[in-house]
Amino acid sequence: MSRVGKAPISVPAGVTVSISGATVDVSGPKGSLSHDLPAGISASQDEGVVTVGRSDEERETRALHGLSRALVNNMVEGVANGFMKELSIVGVGFRATPKGNNALELALGFSHSVSVQAPDGVTFDCPDATTIKVVGIDKQLVGQVAADIRSLKKPEPYKGKGIRYVDEHVIRKAGKAAK
Repeated sequence: MSRVGKAPISVPAGVTVSISGATVDVSGPKGSLSHDLPAGISASQDEGVVTVGRSDEERETRALHGLSRALVNNMVEGVANGFMKELSIVGVGFRATPKGNNALELALGFSHSVSVQAPDGVTFDCPDATTIKVVGIDKQLVGQVAADIRSLKKPEPYKGKGIRYVDEHVIRKAGKAAK
């Protein structure tokens, strides 16, 4: 049995989980999410605990068992607490300007500023000009939006300029050696 897949998911107060066939719907104070379980994977609910099971021991089913459990757990955590990725902008003149909750304008050393529009379910927060917080209830969507923003100007190894995650360590290279 999968160690990840057999772990029960505790449902916190204020979050409701409804299972109908292969569809799991989770709603809470932050919003609601839905996920269709793959064939061979089932979910059941008992007194505030959701368990995910599988029908056979095929290799693909075993792999999908742990994945499905992790996705349902992320949905429960997302509607209860939400997810956040924090990005830091490093470089002289590099800055982020918020344009409402769902748009940013980034000055990244190009000849033009770059506009970023957030998809539904994701908002941006800029506490200062060099910090961007990507917030939402869908963990995959939050991570993808943060990765897309980072890909606009990845941190370079010589001066470290660019957009990076707050906890990211950029390996620096030595420049040309002087004689």
